[in-house]
Amino acid sequence: MNRTRLKMAAAALAALMPAAGVLAQQATDQASAQINAHTKTKQHKQKKAYDLSANPLANVKSKQPDKELFDKAMIAMKKGRYDVARLDLQTMLNTYPDSEYRMRAKLAVGDSWFKEGGSAALTQAEAEYKDFITFFPDAPEAAEAQMKVGDIYYSEMEKPDRDPTNAEHAEDEYRIMINQFPDSTLIPRAKQKLREVQEVLGERETQIGLYYESRDNYPAAIARLETVSDTYPLYSKSDQVLLAIGDAYVGEAHNIQAARGLPGAVRERLEAVYRDKAAAAYEKVIIRYPMAPHVEDARDRLVAMNRPVPEPTAEAVAESDAEERSRQPIRFTDRTLDLIKHGPMVVEAVHVGDPSLTDPKRTIAPDINADNRTIFTTALNGGKPAPALAPAQPTAANEPPRSDQPSAAPLQGGAPGGGTGVGVSVVSAPAVDPNAPVKAVGPVNTALPPAENAAAAPTQVNDIKSTGPTSTPVQAANSKKKQKAPKATDDESSSKKKKKKGLAKLNPF
Repeated sequence: MNRTRLKMAAAALAALMPAAGVLAQQATDQASAQINAHTKTKQHKQKKAYDLSANPLANVKSKQPDKELFDKAMIAMKKGRYDVARLDLQTMLNTYPDSEYRMRAKLAVGDSWFKEGGSAALTQAEAEYKDFITFFPDAPEAAEAQMKVGDIYYSEMEKPDRDPTNAEHAEDEYRIMINQFPDSTLIPRAKQKLREVQEVLGERETQIGLYYESRDNYPAAIARLETVSDTYPLYSKSDQVLLAIGDAYVGEAHNIQAARGLPGAVRERLEAVYRDKAAAAYEKVIIRYPMAPHVEDARDRLVAMNRPVPEPTAEAVAESDAEERSRQPIRFTDRTLDLIKHGPMVVEAVHVGDPSLTDPKRTIAPDINADNRTIFTTALNGGKPAPALAPAQPTAANEPPRSDQPSAAPLQGGAPGGGTGVGVSVVSAPAVDPNAPVKAVGPVNTALPPAENAAAAPTQVNDIKSTGPTSTPVQAANSKKKQKAPKATDDESSSKKKKKKGLAKLNPF
């Protein structure tokens, strides 16, 4: 029995030996395959170690000298070594003027100044970008260069209550970019930047107008606020601007009502004109900005004035709703950052609509004052416009000489016709009628007296008189001395500056 079992176990082991060999061979093959795959992966990674994207014009490996300089400059710029990058780029431009990389190298020089930052560096960057646009006006990168010029002034913008020079320059540069490169892919970004810049400029003008209105200087306030309403219709507080314009005209009406000395009819006409202007401003809030947060205030003012409340159109409601939805609400973090950062806060700027690319005629305070004078004159004339005054015409005698006809020299003995030559004629007295019941009162002898001769000149008197034969040379010399001038009294004026004494020295006048 035991022998049988041993034989069966030996047979089983003999049968299992080939299967084990096969399994071992399969394991060896799998290990070698994994090693080969790992080796191929390493070789593939080694090939990717060369950055093919470093060549912006062709994704091929190139060892040209101009390409080597350009790549070296790009690596230096990524590491913040802008001076080294500019040196390599200038070397490439000077050594290889016909290189295919010259356009990108010229733009990269401006980028190095822009990334370096600082007032001097940004000024140099603007000059480089302008040169690039001059040399390559039709290149797609010209729009990028113009966009970065606007970004330079945008980064240096001040808050609305500060100097607006950089904001105005940024507005001009973005407008140039939009007008000159309308097909560029950067147009949406340029329009958004322009909206944010105009938000800052509109806020500045609004603050000035509200300050004038708080001082009851209504013409100046109306001029500033109307400029905002006409120039920046996408401003986030346009509804408040129109409300302030209406309130300013209401203030003008109150001033007319409180004025003394005006007739009742004139006062009523003036009040009606100013209240009509105020109602027009309130109605514009409802018609143009029906979804604005202060539209209900405009409705309440119209109701208080007994004026009809207009209904906005569906297009106006959709446009205003899109504008309000595109604005971002101001958060606590935004207000905190506004106190810390240098530039203005443009969170409320709209993200839809086309910004104004041209400025309309600016409204100024003298124009408002001229309108007020016209309104007042019309009210005094009973609602009729004042007649135009004819220009003053000079008289014939005083007419100025013409440039093409010089005036003649005056005649000796007076002007012809018995005149005096100065535009005045001598009129002789009329003859006396002896049969008149009442005799005229006047001088009998009307003839002009003869011209008087000039008085004879006085005889010359020498300053030194003879002292006689007994005078000595010393006495003659003393007689030549000038007499001292008398001292000026307190009532007489003196050209000499008097010396100050005592505390009067402290008075500068």
